[in-house]
Amino acid sequence: MDFIWCCFVRRVKPQDHVAEFSTEKKVRLFFYNELKTATENFCSSNKSGRGGFGTVYKGILRDGTAIAAKVLSAESKQGVNEFLTEIDVITNVKHPNLVQLIGCCVEGKHRILVYEYVENSSLDRALLGFRSQKVKFNWDIRSAICIGTAKGIAYLHEGVQPQIVHRDIKASNILLDKNFRPKIGDFGLAKLFPDNVTHISTRVAGTTGYLAPEYAMQGQLTKNADIYSFGVLVLEIISGRSSSMPYRETDKLLLEWTWQLYEEGKLKNLVDPALVDYPEEEVLRFIKVALFCTQAAARRRPSMGQVIHMLSKPTRLNEKELTRPGLIPESKNAVSSNSTYSITEFSRSPLTHTQMAPR
Repeated sequence: MDFIWCCFVRRVKPQDHVAEFSTEKKVRLFFYNELKTATENFCSSNKSGRGGFGTVYKGILRDGTAIAAKVLSAESKQGVNEFLTEIDVITNVKHPNLVQLIGCCVEGKHRILVYEYVENSSLDRALLGFRSQKVKFNWDIRSAICIGTAKGIAYLHEGVQPQIVHRDIKASNILLDKNFRPKIGDFGLAKLFPDNVTHISTRVAGTTGYLAPEYAMQGQLTKNADIYSFGVLVLEIISGRSSSMPYRETDKLLLEWTWQLYEEGKLKNLVDPALVDYPEEEVLRFIKVALFCTQAAARRRPSMGQVIHMLSKPTRLNEKELTRPGLIPESKNAVSSNSTYSITEFSRSPLTHTQMAPR
């Protein structure tokens, strides 16, 4: 046998620099040499990406199974904590739009997560990468990626106990299978939310451009932070542009530029020029849903269940309820957990929408 099944219930000594791993979950343990063989000694030609605190390699197990082996940086104390968090969060959490964890290696100093292999790499490479890496996505593929990702987040927020906040929803963490079905990966920053907890005050972690203002500036983490990040992601998918790169014409970042176009009634200008023959009304609805998700007042953002409904069906959005997006002021790249940020308060009435009559 090349692997064993292990039930993790352990308390690690402080000098091991490893977070306590207290949940009882069965994990398939791989031997280091098996993964070394599968990845051809972690050959650079098998490198498929680099995530937070680790490099990812494609490998083939002896039974022919394709895997993605995420090798933790050896000297990273923070990375080891993240490694154990990722096992704790995703083991036994299964959904078509989440990357499946197969097992791990904890042999000696080696820390390796073993995932299912996803054929079409990450969304940021396929859609936002260099021209040679880009894939020509039609609207059907883009809309399916939006809805599939929404379903994955909704499952984390509403389908498991305790509920999970991912904390790092972004294009590079959305992987695409051979049919371009999206799968959310990289759970190292995720937080578990017991039923009786509404928010957590925590060290800010995530990616500039996707961070909700109340989280980036105050460290207040709720499910609304994921919803904000998802809204930004939808704008990237529709525009084909990165949220962190200013538009040359205006020197504004994607979200700010989108709001300006909305106020001017020119949302069509946001659509990726490479996207042709698209249903205009549906695309504009997706953009407006993204703006609802990124509102400055976190409590005004819809739940992911509402988001799925609005994206999946021809609904008429109540735009009177739509308020300005939340933007990190001035230096849009500065993120500090010690900073303070005042979010303008708006009416607390819930988001409403009415379903359009079918044609």
